Amino acid sequence: MGELRRMSEMPATSHWTAKDVERIDRATAPCAPVIPAQRRVIETLDLWDYWPVQTVDGHPADIAGGTLFIALSAPILPDPDARHAVARMRLLHRVEGEWCDLGQVLPDGFSPGSREWSGSAILSPDGETITLYYTVAGVRGEVETSFAQRLFFTCAALTVQDGAIALSPWSEPVEFLEPDDVHYSRDMAGGGAVGTIKAFRDPAFFRDPADNQDYILFAGSIARSRSAWNGAVGIARHVADQEWEILPPLAEADGLNNELERPHVIMRDGRYYLFWSTQTKVFAADGPAGPTGLYGMVADRLLGPWRPLNGSGLVFGNPPSAPFQAYSWLVLPDLCVQSFADLVGLAELPRDVMQARAHFGGTPAPELRLMIDGDKAWLA
Repeated sequence: MGELRRMSEMPATSHWTAKDVERIDRATAPCAPVIPAQRRVIETLDLWDYWPVQTVDGHPADIAGGTLFIALSAPILPDPDARHAVARMRLLHRVEGEWCDLGQVLPDGFSPGSREWSGSAILSPDGETITLYYTVAGVRGEVETSFAQRLFFTCAALTVQDGAIALSPWSEPVEFLEPDDVHYSRDMAGGGAVGTIKAFRDPAFFRDPADNQDYILFAGSIARSRSAWNGAVGIARHVADQEWEILPPLAEADGLNNELERPHVIMRDGRYYLFWSTQTKVFAADGPAGPTGLYGMVADRLLGPWRPLNGSGLVFGNPPSAPFQAYSWLVLPDLCVQSFADLVGLAELPRDVMQARAHFGGTPAPELRLMIDGDKAWLA
């Protein structure tokens, strides 16, 4: 009986397929409004992939009269793509639309990798501690940049005094989840080029109100796939203390798409909504491709089965006149959608790094808002 109960708690892995994507009519597909040129939040840094500090129910936490955000950051390099090799997390405070830079989240040399990638951050119910789940990329001290990706968490006390915000000290980072090479591949290299590396990154916290258990979603790659396009939405369940149980994927796109990035779940009207970001260039070369955009599925329980929103999975894409203008969308429980300004005002791929730099936004994009009704989701 115990084994049967345990088996019933496993995800019913759902599949995002070529038939789903074939339902997208690129001529009439929903798209976001064109983004005008944006004022940078920090003039000397590129910012991307940002997320708010949230309460356990997923809402942005109210801290010192505003919202704390964590963003990936890098110096303004000649090639904006080079930012991924030097990324560090940055702490920002937003109050009534105004941003304040609070510096790097973690001290120099603190993380066990060579750079820091996306994650999520949760404020404890008593408001005294923030737990940061994040991706450690590479290995500390490495000479050549590697594709290693590991999931860690660390905690810090939150203090607010006379309007000043501090997170300190951070606890020793703990690697809480590893790819099992059964469901999720340990090999991160892929082809080595942008869009071909594999995934074990982007941990997103979710507390399921159905059982009050804590889960982590993450971008993964299917182990032992025969396809070079083997993206998946992975999930793990908190078992006890610092122990997490890795589970089969919630959704996979084997043979279709290489990266289902920054996956996360919200609840609405008793249903679960799973969202992820992906790009046109990471769809399989010999299959259908959707626009770079926000995609999603809906289910009646967290562990599925899941069905594609709008019949295809596409919620909205970048507009045809600016197909690279934004990326890394995050949907919050109130249906606010946040992202960053990527290559703004370009209708075609940049011809060189100079053009890419001239058009790279490197700052938060204007927020959008969704409407949801059952198996359908659209921009308000």
